[in-house]
Amino acid sequence: MKKKIVFSTGAGMSAESGISTFRDAGGLWEQYPVMQVASAEGFRQDPELVHRFYNARRHDLVTKEPNSAHKLIADLQKDYDVRVITQNVDDLHERAGSQNVLHLHGELMKIRSIEHPDYVESLSLDNLDTTPETRGRNGDHMRPHIVFFNEAVPNIAPAMDLVAEADVFVVIGTSLNVYPAAGLVNCVRPGTPIFYIDPKPGHISIPNLTVIPEKATVGLPILIEKLRALK
Repeated sequence: MKKKIVFSTGAGMSAESGISTFRDAGGLWEQYPVMQVASAEGFRQDPELVHRFYNARRHDLVTKEPNSAHKLIADLQKDYDVRVITQNVDDLHERAGSQNVLHLHGELMKIRSIEHPDYVESLSLDNLDTTPETRGRNGDHMRPHIVFFNEAVPNIAPAMDLVAEADVFVVIGTSLNVYPAAGLVNCVRPGTPIFYIDPKPGHISIPNLTVIPEKATVGLPILIEKLRALK
């Protein structure tokens, strides 16, 4: 049976593909305060602005490609049972070939029903734009399939279950300050090796932790060598 490696990835994972982050933008995207375009209250106040904002994010995303770190995680599927939990809303893990990806904060290339939140549709490359008038195939009004600030994170419970099953847990590209995702490390079984890859790692003091203070594309090859030593 293959060992199960669970990856928890954050904004730093996609930053090397050119995806802008909240942190790098100083809390602003396209000159808009984050809470105006990424919160439940912001969406209620100005849904047209929020739709426009995510339209722009999609048009940017389709010009980007998975980086070597995304591809190395996918390649590990040959030897391990690899599961990815990501805070990122892009589809770069999937485009790199990862088969099991759980998105905590939603998916940019999908929209969901306002009336029935479990109803989700994928957008096509020739139809990236939505408006407050956009309706799904079921007739419902649709919104970005994004977990806004002040909304629950539906996938956090499945993520906690995955981490509890991990033989190896790897955190990449996150400050470990965004909850509830940052709390996943507390779900690891005692004795499980934990690796943390980030050029500016947040302070964390837990057993069996190895910090690799590098960006994802540099840290992944180092991790792979360390994984070989665990076999």
